[in-house]
Amino acid sequence: MGKLDTRDIVKCGLMAALIFIFTYTFKIPAPNGYTHLGDCFILLSVLILGKERGALAGGLGAALADMIGGYMVWILPTFFIKAIMAYVMGLVVEKWMPDVKFNYAIGAILGGIIQIILYTLVKMPLFGMAYAITRMPGLVIQTLLGIALTVVIVLILNKAQILKWMKELS
Repeated sequence: MGKLDTRDIVKCGLMAALIFIFTYTFKIPAPNGYTHLGDCFILLSVLILGKERGALAGGLGAALADMIGGYMVWILPTFFIKAIMAYVMGLVVEKWMPDVKFNYAIGAILGGIIQIILYTLVKMPLFGMAYAITRMPGLVIQTLLGIALTVVIVLILNKAQILKWMKELS
């Protein structure tokens, strides 16, 4: 990741705070509990901060939401799963497909698939295979919602050239 200066720490903290807010506050009822908008901000953090800092902000913000929300068993799994999801997206954007027009969407889909698999694998020893499998539809909805919202926001930010400006500040 390299050395973090004060500016990097502030930007990571700001994105982690946004991720926390949109995970913890904006809960949307779903068949298997609730879904949230935090994944969208995790994916946006990758585009603004890059793969490593975006993964750090994503993991911290989501884990904080679990901690404050009382989901103690999920703090560490969430930190690592969200960070991996973000990092995979960043790899697609920065390394594997840097010149592809919608590389962020491809990366978000790949990262989202990995998130679904990892959460399901973590749930199996904790709650059993039946529980893990029955919770997958809610996780798929959450992931798809986050990706779709990310695509819409990126299109808007690109049209206004705001995303380019935000990257230049990084």
